[in-house]
Amino acid sequence: MLVFPGVYRAAPRGWEFLCARTKVSNVTQSKVTQKPLELILARNLMSSLSTPAFLVDEGGVLVFYNEAAGILVGKRYEELGTVGPQEWGSMFGPFDTGGEPIPYDELPLVSAVRNGRPAHAEFTIRSADGAEHAVEASAFPILTAHGSRGALAMLWPSERRGDGSARGTAHANGARPA
Repeated sequence: MLVFPGVYRAAPRGWEFLCARTKVSNVTQSKVTQKPLELILARNLMSSLSTPAFLVDEGGVLVFYNEAAGILVGKRYEELGTVGPQEWGSMFGPFDTGGEPIPYDELPLVSAVRNGRPAHAEFTIRSADGAEHAVEASAFPILTAHGSRGALAMLWPSERRGDGSARGTAHANGARPA
């Protein structure tokens, strides 16, 4: 077994190497899987934010979400771990105003990864206890000289009501009509 200095904990497929509360790699007897540095740095940034944020790799795999996002979805990242796009989509959504799942290809995170440009959308997500939350999501790609490494999405409460109508219209100067 490969051994690196640091802190370890048991994981389903071997041992998980931890360093300063940041997951660096999964260690098994035959291989070491290292995340790209850009994703590790994005995760460190997200950990210090109080805004819900989600991080996906270039394949759409959810590789991390911060504590604020865990509160929003009702499950800490440490409880869930890394999950594929179909799994996290079925667990949390997002859903349109009619309650139907939004197609994977139309999600801001997917658009940011595939197109290398920021994307924004409003939708509903569902927490582990079944509560629905109308949110706005802004996603931006994590790009390097070698291409896309993933995307980061941040969520805010939406101005939509439960029936899908807007509570107010934002103007260019940020003012709302009375």
